[in-house]
Amino acid sequence: MFEPFPGNYVWNLAVNLALVCGGNHGEIDEANRPIVDASKTMGPDKASALMFDSWIAVADQVAQNAADDEAEGFAMSAGTKYLRASGYYLAAERMQARDYPPRWAAYDKGMELFHKGCQLRGIHVEKVEISYEGGSYTGIFHHDGSGTPRPTLVSVNGLDSMKEQVFMAGHAQSNLERGMNTLFVDQPGTGEAIRKRNLPAVYNGEIWGTPALEYLLTRDDVIHDQIGIFGLSFGGYHAPRIAANEPRYALCAVMGANHVWGKRQRERVANEGENPVPHYWDHVMWVFGFEDRDALLEYTDQVDLTGQVEKIKVPFLITHGENDRQIPAYNAPLSYEQAVNSPKRHMRMFTKKDFEVEHCGADNGTGMRDYIADWCAQTFAEMG
Repeated sequence: MFEPFPGNYVWNLAVNLALVCGGNHGEIDEANRPIVDASKTMGPDKASALMFDSWIAVADQVAQNAADDEAEGFAMSAGTKYLRASGYYLAAERMQARDYPPRWAAYDKGMELFHKGCQLRGIHVEKVEISYEGGSYTGIFHHDGSGTPRPTLVSVNGLDSMKEQVFMAGHAQSNLERGMNTLFVDQPGTGEAIRKRNLPAVYNGEIWGTPALEYLLTRDDVIHDQIGIFGLSFGGYHAPRIAANEPRYALCAVMGANHVWGKRQRERVANEGENPVPHYWDHVMWVFGFEDRDALLEYTDQVDLTGQVEKIKVPFLITHGENDRQIPAYNAPLSYEQAVNSPKRHMRMFTKKDFEVEHCGADNGTGMRDYIADWCAQTFAEMG
């Protein structure tokens, strides 16, 4: 993994994710240089506000450069820059404590520029509402604009990611190039669901996973018996759980197995394993709607795929990095070995030869992503 902040995994992860999401190395280097010393002396939590200021300054300038292009009539160049600026705003926001007020304006700006960038570049993205417990949560549906019915994947976030970031990480384009639409969701506990609608995460994701499928069943540009579900990181728990309990999903694929996520949280109390974001426990309690860590841990003991993956009766793909420092690689064979009723189960461990060994491919961003898209497209084709 590219590590501009020696010994500071959580900041290095943020940098790598920003690069994977289309960031420019020169712009990111400009954002990082002023905060290198702070990362060493203050640590990732205390210095996160300094990181925010430095990254936002670069995001503001990239957004201004985009506006200059737009004023000259250079829509494609402007759109590209707006999307990069969006990625920087969202990356900076993701790293803050929930009670850090400037994060909210950064989030809104990131969302605004994401859609502006897509519009200027002619990328077909629709904002959608998915029914959930008397209200709704949000998604973005990516397609080619032709109206042609296609196989479709529901994309499920990780603990601290959001739908726009997964989109910008290339999953939308990879899937569409292989003939698949994608519905990227901010499921409860992530993105807009937690930031704008106060919808916390739940252990039984089928209660929001079924409505996502049922939304797709209303669309004419979706092949209704070829809807799959994909999850990365914490989504590597949600997606198999949903596929196990909602048999209308035609396949399931994960980027990063997450078989015993609840157990991993108890290990983190003992400082075992790297954290994905600063202010980790504050973030997780916010995501799940708890104010007491012991109560949170008792609830998340239920976040375990044992007894669930056995119920998966559709094709199931598991990918994982052999040097995943957040979720140990042993999670992958756990899920694979227990998925005994899947008619096509496959595990692909990414190794040093792939130049992608970290959590969910954060050190490369192309290997697992494209392998999953290939496997899903191939599996849909086999369905006829």
